[in-house]
Amino acid sequence: MTIPSTVSDVAPINGKLKVDRAAYLQQLLSLRLALDKAAGWLNVIRDRATARVQELAIPSTRDEEWRFTDLSDLLQIRFQASSEQAPTLSFDKIQPFILPEAINSRLVFVDGHYDPALSGVDDLPDGVMVTSLAAGAELLKDLPSYLAQQQGAEETFTALNTASLTDGALVWVEKNQAIVPPIQILYVSTATQPTIDHPRALVVAESGSKLTLIEEYVTLYDGTYFTNPVTEIWLDTNAEVHHTRIQHDSDAAVHIGKTAVSQARDSRYTCNAVSLGGKLSRHNLEVHHTGEQTETTLNGLTIISGEQVADTHSTIAYTHPHGTSNQIHKCIVDDRAHAVFNGKVFVPKAAQLTDAKQLSSNLLLSPKARIDTKPQLEITADNVKCTHGATVSQLDSDEVFYLQSRGIDEDSARKLLTYAFAYEVIREIPVASLREKLAAIVREQQA
Repeated sequence: MTIPSTVSDVAPINGKLKVDRAAYLQQLLSLRLALDKAAGWLNVIRDRATARVQELAIPSTRDEEWRFTDLSDLLQIRFQASSEQAPTLSFDKIQPFILPEAINSRLVFVDGHYDPALSGVDDLPDGVMVTSLAAGAELLKDLPSYLAQQQGAEETFTALNTASLTDGALVWVEKNQAIVPPIQILYVSTATQPTIDHPRALVVAESGSKLTLIEEYVTLYDGTYFTNPVTEIWLDTNAEVHHTRIQHDSDAAVHIGKTAVSQARDSRYTCNAVSLGGKLSRHNLEVHHTGEQTETTLNGLTIISGEQVADTHSTIAYTHPHGTSNQIHKCIVDDRAHAVFNGKVFVPKAAQLTDAKQLSSNLLLSPKARIDTKPQLEITADNVKCTHGATVSQLDSDEVFYLQSRGIDEDSARKLLTYAFAYEVIREIPVASLREKLAAIVREQQA
């Protein structure tokens, strides 16, 4: 069956149209923008990904990786291609989203298109490149060795992103450079009708370098749209990247994103991932250790309500000894919302003396809220220290009573405890203004 052009083209089944998942994926692929044929190596990458997409279909709940997340609602939306040019926005429109710490170190993309007028990369030190992929391709001969070379590139939505690639964000830090101001990559949606965008970011931290990266997805309108981003992060020997990812799309949007990380020997990677928006959202976070003595810290926070669905799938894959990781993921779920967490840690025989910790902690604020959590360790090494755990609970009545006994009314006590539950993750964000903004959002959502 092909994709219907209108909802009247086929009869609904149980209130939904039955749509061929392979045909739907091909229709999404057909919306990609054309690429200049002169971009030889990029055309090769796109063509390879296109061939992969043509073999695939939109995942269903029969696929193990999508068992708890139903994409049937996505199949009911007929998306359009976004404009080949970004709409003209004044700086005043996006100023509330610009971090004061990154006023001279930001890249802004509007509906998936780089906007140099809204971006600002002044006063960056030598050896640091923050620009668009198109501009970087003309300056960096090593770019093809990194772009679309991470493991997991053949996953459905990652391949769709690569097949649709035209431009993106590029952050390249040369050896032994330590950048003090955070680098902000801001993706702004102005969609008022169903459109699809494929944001792309490539971050390369060479040996001994250090940077703080803020990746943020926001919207100006409460429209329906599909954001399918991919961020690739490469850490060379002894590099350090502190990455914060904020997803605050429209409550009618679909967001399916991938963060793929490669860590070389002695590197340190921290990710603070916060999911707040989207009718349906998913974040695939994959970290691959390619050397000894790597350190990984993953802090996750999901806050949803209404009928939102938010899914986090993470993977930490060790391949060498003496690696460490510490992961905590928290979900706050209200009304009829549904949160999913699946965290995998792979420790093969070669990864002796690994120290890995993982905790999924979840708070239900409504009797109809739902959590599916699955922390997962796969260990074949015999000399490791690995732990994992999961908790699902409501607010502790004893804690609520204790606050009431101190003169706080029940409603305020519940809000205070919920805020404290979330703040354990928010406090790890290294940028003060962003930390304060997120804290304010959490307080407003509890109002």
